[in-house]
Amino acid sequence: MARVLLRSAKDPFTPVSPEHSLALYKHGIFGRNVGNLVFTESVHKLISVPRNEIVSNSFLSERPGVDQAYVDRINEQFDMFVVPLANAFRLSFLDNLKRLTWVIERLRIPVVVIGVGVAGGSGSLDNPFPPPTDELRAAVSRFVRAVLDKSATIGVRGEFTHAYLAELGFGDDVVDVVGCPSLFRDGPDLQITKRAAEITPESRFTINISPYVQLMDEVATRHARRYPNMIYVPQGDEVLELLLWGTQPETVRPGLPHHTGHQLYREDRIRFFVDTWTWMRYLAERDFSFGTRIHGNIAALAAGTPAYVLAHDSRTLELARYHEIPHSLLPDLTPEVDAAGLYAQADYSAFNAGQAQRWDRFASFLERNGIEHIFQPGKANPDYDKRLDAVGLPPAVTTLMTTEPEARARITARVAELYSLGGLRALRRAHKPQYPFPHTVALPERLVPGERRPASAVVRRLPVPMQSALRQSRALARRFRRQP
Repeated sequence: MARVLLRSAKDPFTPVSPEHSLALYKHGIFGRNVGNLVFTESVHKLISVPRNEIVSNSFLSERPGVDQAYVDRINEQFDMFVVPLANAFRLSFLDNLKRLTWVIERLRIPVVVIGVGVAGGSGSLDNPFPPPTDELRAAVSRFVRAVLDKSATIGVRGEFTHAYLAELGFGDDVVDVVGCPSLFRDGPDLQITKRAAEITPESRFTINISPYVQLMDEVATRHARRYPNMIYVPQGDEVLELLLWGTQPETVRPGLPHHTGHQLYREDRIRFFVDTWTWMRYLAERDFSFGTRIHGNIAALAAGTPAYVLAHDSRTLELARYHEIPHSLLPDLTPEVDAAGLYAQADYSAFNAGQAQRWDRFASFLERNGIEHIFQPGKANPDYDKRLDAVGLPPAVTTLMTTEPEARARITARVAELYSLGGLRALRRAHKPQYPFPHTVALPERLVPGERRPASAVVRRLPVPMQSALRQSRALARRFRRQP
C-alpha cells in the first residue's frame, strides 16, 4: 500500500459546512475560488486505486509558517506528493509558489505536478505571458527544476504554458501538455450530447460570472429578466459570504448579482456549492451552462452537460482550445449575447472526437511519472462515487430570500447559532440606545403634598413587546446552553 499526499483543500469525503468552509483560512478552505476543488477532487478520484491511501494536505505546503519539521513528516509518512495546480505561474501566486518550491526541494519522495498553467496580465488574449519580471521568471524556473529533480516530466495545461516554459529553457522532453484533469475524472469515454432541442424562456440552465469582466453585468441582468429558470452559480468567497450572512462587498457594480438588490438574489436564483460532487450532480440536471468561469463550465462538461465558454483571458482560452470546448472570445461579443444563440451554435463533435486521444496523453503522463490510476487493469474503484453519495455532503447555499423549507431551516439554525455565540450582552453592546434609560433611585415613602417626583426617580419600564422579545431571547439562549 502507498500513501500519497495530495495538494488539495480537503478530502472529498469530509463534509465541511458552508460556514466553516468560508471561515477556515484567510479566504476560505478552498482559497478565493471554489473552482479549485474541481481539479483537485478529480485527481483524488483518478489516483484512488484500491489499497492506496490519499491524504489531502489542506494547502499547508504553501501556507506561511511551513518549516523543516513539516517537510520531515512528509518524508517519513508518505511515498509520493501529487500536486494538481491551475494558473500558478503568476505574480499574485508568487509567494505561494516560492514556499511550495522550498518544500519540494527538501523532499526525498517523488513529486508530480499536474495541469499547471501560466496567467497573463492585462490583455492576455493577445499576450498570454505574465509581465517578464526577473523575480517571477526565476521563481518559475526554480520551481520547475525542483519538480523535475523528483519526476520525469511536468504536466502543463496547454500550449501557452508549454511555450512559456520553452522560453525558460524547458523542452518537450520534460514538459507534457495534459490539459485539465477535471475532464478525465471519469476516463476516456466522456461525451457531450445536447439534451434539449433549444434554449427557451422555460429552460433550466446556469450562468457563471467572473466579477471583473464588465460585459457580464448587462448579460446577467438581461438573462435574469428573460429566463426565469436560469440560476447563477458563483465561485468566489465574497458571494458565499453574501449568501450566508447578507454581507455585501464594499464596492459592487449594480448589474452584478453580488448584492441583495439584484433580481437573481431577490428571487433566490443563486446557488453556491462547497463540494464538487454536489455541484456536478446539480449541473447534471441542467440543460446548459455558459459564462466566463472556466472551471464552472468544465464542471458542467464533466457532469455531461453542454457548456459554452466566454474566453476573457489566456487562462480560459488555453483550456478551451486544448479540450476543444465551444467558446467565443469576449472582445468579439456584444452585450446582446444570448444563451439561446450560444447553445444553438455550440458544436461538441470536436470535443467528443478528441476526448480519447487526450485521455491517452494524460494517462501516459501519469504512468510515465509512476502514478497509479483507476483506469489501469485491476485498479478500478467503482464504489468511489457511491461513497460520495453516502457521505452527506452539505447542499447548495441559497440566498436569504429562499422559500425552500429545508433551506429556511438551515438559515434558522445559522441565526440561532450566531445568537448563542453572541448573546444578549453582545447585542446590547452593539445596539446601545441613543438616549439611555435614566437610572432608578429609591423613592421616599411619601411626597409632600404638591411636591413633584424627581425626574431621576421615575421608574422606566420596557414596552410590553420588547419585554416579550427579551423573554424569548433568554429562553432561546438557555436552550442552547443546555445542548451538549
